Amino acid sequence: MIKTFIQENATIADAVSDLNKSHSKIVLILSADRKLLGTISDGDIRRGLLKGLGLNSPITGIVNRDVLVVPPNMDHQMVMQLMVANKVQQIPIVDDNHNVLGLHLWDEIVLPLTPALRPNLMVIMAGGEGMRLRPHTENCPKPMLHVSGKPMLEHIIEKAKSEGFSNFVLSVHYLGHIIEDYFGNGERLGVKIDYLREETPLGTAGALGLLKRVPDVPFVVTNGDVMTDIRYGELLDFHARYDAKATMAVRVHEWQNPFGVVQIKDLDIIGFKEKPITRTHINAGVYALSPDVLDELIDATHCDMPTLFERLQAKAKRTVAYPMHEPWMDVGRPEELIAANAKVDQL
Repeated sequence: MIKTFIQENATIADAVSDLNKSHSKIVLILSADRKLLGTISDGDIRRGLLKGLGLNSPITGIVNRDVLVVPPNMDHQMVMQLMVANKVQQIPIVDDNHNVLGLHLWDEIVLPLTPALRPNLMVIMAGGEGMRLRPHTENCPKPMLHVSGKPMLEHIIEKAKSEGFSNFVLSVHYLGHIIEDYFGNGERLGVKIDYLREETPLGTAGALGLLKRVPDVPFVVTNGDVMTDIRYGELLDFHARYDAKATMAVRVHEWQNPFGVVQIKDLDIIGFKEKPITRTHINAGVYALSPDVLDELIDATHCDMPTLFERLQAKAKRTVAYPMHEPWMDVGRPEELIAANAKVDQL
């Protein structure tokens, strides 16, 4: 059965939409008569976004046209061997005329329905005061504000648990007792939860210096007010693949100038751009870090994540960007809390 496909006149946004619906990590590009023209993987999209392409850009710049395919009568054991040999997790099924008949997925052939447990720790920064969300946060810590009937923090933990994470550390400060009373040791959710208690706000990285035990393997850090469909396990896999010390999830932010722009050199007008769109990458508030990164922190001293990344860069340690295309919301203002409640079913 074909999981997802689009035609070659589609946009990157179309490909992202299909990927998010199917979770197959691949889109098949078909001609009008359903012949296979190429594929787009999750990685192809992330590389395209990192190169400056936008969601409205055509897919032609990211299509992989050199596609491994198999005939319909090939047995699953041989398909598995091809996947391992070629380091792929999806192989289209085509007939002699290159018409698409279906798609083999590694997950469906091999993996069990329940996710494999991950030993990696997840640290959630939940100590902020949420001043921009007043009066909602006068008597409630920001990560405990309800979205679709439960705290944002609970959404984050449940999503990570669905990917195999079971060990969590919550960094708390403002009204931290409310968070601790609600989650306890995590037993109610079927996970293990410990706490870092900030006496004074230590920033989005500084609290990591309070960890009682240095993790043995890379770990995930996320802000407690970020609602997203990012796959934390894939972020860690990306971090390992590129041999990074620190990985930051980033999103493309597009801003359209409401005016026509005049291009000037000295006094001469050399061109015009009508309401140009500027694309930048913004920090999405989700990170993967290697254990030795903690050596860059000073005990009980304030440090934000960008500062930690700068310290690593100053020592020529590799920091990389993980370009996101998944739904994402930073719930920092009342209107964003309203929007999160309206959109949570899409995350």
